[in-house]
Amino acid sequence: MSHVPHDLAKEFPDLADRISELKASDKRFAHLAARYHEVNREVHRVETFVQPMDSLAENDLRKERALLKDELYALLTREAA
Repeated sequence: MSHVPHDLAKEFPDLADRISELKASDKRFAHLAARYHEVNREVHRVETFVQPMDSLAENDLRKERALLKDELYALLTREAA
């Protein structure tokens, strides 16, 4: 398991410009990206033992992060097509 934050621009480096563009122009995308960032930071704090959390709650956070990432990717690729 990696203890490195999964920032959107690092997850999708080829879409970094598109991420910035949609954050500025699409309120839904911006909201989802902000929530992804929030959940991602919380997962990172749990992974690095800064914020203790039981494993079920941690798994729920990871699932939420994955769902957000999938939704964001769908928006990124749909808009770019």
